Amino acid sequence: MAQDNIYIILWTRKSLYGIIYGGKYVKRRCIVRQFFKTELNNWKIPEIIWLCSSVFIIISLSIYWNDSIIGIIAAVSGVVYVILTGKGRPSGYIFGVVNVLLYAYISLGARYYGEVMLNIIYYLPMNFVGWFVWRKNMDDATGEVKKKRLSQRSALLIFGGTLVAIFLYGEVLKYLGGNMAYMDSMSTVISVVAQILCVKRYIEQWILWIVVDIVTVVMWIFAFFNGGESVATLIMWSLYTVNGFIIYFRWNKDLNRQSADLEFAAVPISEGKLSYYDSGNIK
Repeated sequence: MAQDNIYIILWTRKSLYGIIYGGKYVKRRCIVRQFFKTELNNWKIPEIIWLCSSVFIIISLSIYWNDSIIGIIAAVSGVVYVILTGKGRPSGYIFGVVNVLLYAYISLGARYYGEVMLNIIYYLPMNFVGWFVWRKNMDDATGEVKKKRLSQRSALLIFGGTLVAIFLYGEVLKYLGGNMAYMDSMSTVISVVAQILCVKRYIEQWILWIVVDIVTVVMWIFAFFNGGESVATLIMWSLYTVNGFIIYFRWNKDLNRQSADLEFAAVPISEGKLSYYDSGNIK
């Protein structure tokens, strides 16, 4: 009888364990499934082709040039990050964290100290900030983040302050003995400003990112021809440049459409005519 009681107790514990942890496993699977369902929603075929082709280009050319595994992972995660953020998806920041850590390691080997400090001190925490801010400012209709545009006055102030910061930080990097100090400074300072605009969801970020991408491509071209194993990083920044133009025009199109909708909705109702809301366009 005592032995039977022991078996019953063991069976009960095992069942409870299965119910508790099995339930958590099922719940975790549902969360993951819902996450991918949300992230893959509202994608167009050209966008999927661009994402897949970008990853393929990085991997294939990196293997051809015998680049490091770290360089390939950093490049792939970086491209996925910019495409997802360009798509207005907060999940891009997850890949951004991976890219930041690996890219800082690669930049350290190339003695681009400005890039190292930028990624570890600034980009890393800003990726977490961006994740939370974007999650709170989503458009339920599109599944994308709500976009904004700077006023002309704000744009001029940001431009002037950025130029001053580039000069001052360039002097600091020159004193530290870094390679291409002013180019490194330009890339770093503009990146800081662009990341702030990114978190705050302003379209002007993409203009700054394009400038950063072009400057950084030049930097890594020099690193490549000086014997650095950085072909994956060079390809990554080249794809960033192309993606910057694509996403800028996409965001601009979305903002123009939003402005047109607001202007149309604000038109007074003429006698005998239906308003935009009454016509059933907005539900």
